[in-house]
Amino acid sequence: MTERSAVTDLTDCLTMRTRPPQLALRSPINQFGYDYWQRKRGGRPMPAHGDIDSAEIAKILPHVFLLDVRHQPLDFRYRLVGTKMDEHMLGRYTGLWMSQIEHQRAPSRIWSNCRRVAQEGLPFSGDTPYVGKNKAFLTTEDLIMPLGDDGATVDMLFVTVGFV
Repeated sequence: MTERSAVTDLTDCLTMRTRPPQLALRSPINQFGYDYWQRKRGGRPMPAHGDIDSAEIAKILPHVFLLDVRHQPLDFRYRLVGTKMDEHMLGRYTGLWMSQIEHQRAPSRIWSNCRRVAQEGLPFSGDTPYVGKNKAFLTTEDLIMPLGDDGATVDMLFVTVGFV
């Protein structure tokens, strides 16, 4: 499949409100997060930040990140770090930019995945090598979904994480 047809397939899936084949999600947390994002999106390309209600996602909130997107220069700031995520991270990241965190700055996989969603405005799921306190985990399944108040510009990322 060419990159062009993959984008077309993803756009068609989003239009039809089905799960794109690239998002064959293994984690129930990410499945819930994606279904929630889809409901909040409605017929728009992406939901706005204000559409996300923490009370509606209480059962997965410990596994959620909200990242502010700065476009010039591109970077991502941890606005919200779920409690389960905070337990597994090597430090306190709330308020920090990814560029300030050595293993997350460009060209790390997580930074590149966030860049992709910020630029394309489409959700993306990928496995990221686990870097944290619990050595039993090998990787995380990250689901990164765009949020944009004007429906076109990605100004925040809604991220859910399942540990593998």
